[in-house]
Amino acid sequence: MTNPRVLCLGEILFDCLADQLGLKLEDVQSWTPYPGGAPANVACAVVKLGTPAGFIGAVGEDESGNGLVKLLEEVGVNTTGVQRHPTAPTRQVYVVRDLGGDRSFAGFGNYQTSEFADTKLQAQLIPPDLFTDADFLILGTLELAYPESEQAILRALDLAEQYDLKIVLDVNWRPVFWQDEQVARQKIQGLLKRCDFLKLTKEEAEWLFDTADPGAITYRLNTVEGVLVTDGEHGCAYCLSENEGKLPAFPISVVDTTGAGDSFLAGFIHQLGQLGIHSLSDGETAKQIVTYASAVGALTTLKPGAIASQPTGAEVDDFLTNNQL
Repeated sequence: MTNPRVLCLGEILFDCLADQLGLKLEDVQSWTPYPGGAPANVACAVVKLGTPAGFIGAVGEDESGNGLVKLLEEVGVNTTGVQRHPTAPTRQVYVVRDLGGDRSFAGFGNYQTSEFADTKLQAQLIPPDLFTDADFLILGTLELAYPESEQAILRALDLAEQYDLKIVLDVNWRPVFWQDEQVARQKIQGLLKRCDFLKLTKEEAEWLFDTADPGAITYRLNTVEGVLVTDGEHGCAYCLSENEGKLPAFPISVVDTTGAGDSFLAGFIHQLGQLGIHSLSDGETAKQIVTYASAVGALTTLKPGAIASQPTGAEVDDFLTNNQL
């Protein structure tokens, strides 16, 4: 297995998507499980685009865990960082969708959020040799909500800094995972000081910074090399090596938005790996990189599920040949 250039740490799970649109949790009649979890989505999407990636996280010793590990291996993701917990179950998240396909998280079935295997990720079991040839560490913030997985994040940050990886934070704020919003904000803000690139939605930007302007966020942090702010059908804004811009979304017929932001981030990271971080100093190249990322995100919305719908590099190239922003 190829040594990963991108490491993604966090949750892998099943998104149970409501089969009926526009209904509340209690009114949904049936659900379809799709593999997901933001860091796992990014790992799979990066590999499909052509960049070797590895996943670090924990699943249960159960049928769901077996299925998710098998999926990662089939896609080609390095799984040497995957831990198995003997008693905690693999996480399932129930997701309701509105009539336009946009989703919202509705709960965890019969379990408390802290009971799942991903919260039990052990810092001391993270393999340091995964970091020796890697270029990027991509983190979410959900695992900050639980003591053991929070320590694993801090350990991974130490290893990333030791081996000179670029640290990319996708805020991925999900209130349903946390008991206290203020604690969440404080812990996420503490993590911001250690990252090189920051990706967040418009709502997350306003929640953390009272602005969705990536230039203003970059200036305020004074430590990051780039900020990406996504806004669904309204496109995205960016500040990359002092180059700022806004791009509209590609006009397409959306089926399911699950994982679109993760694919966007994967497209960005893949392009950075191909072109080099120094390329961001050129304004036109920075715009092209974000355009590519937007295309990857857009293509992911054409089919249900986060991972199954991800495009290959060839599909993205074809799409960009025929579609201009």
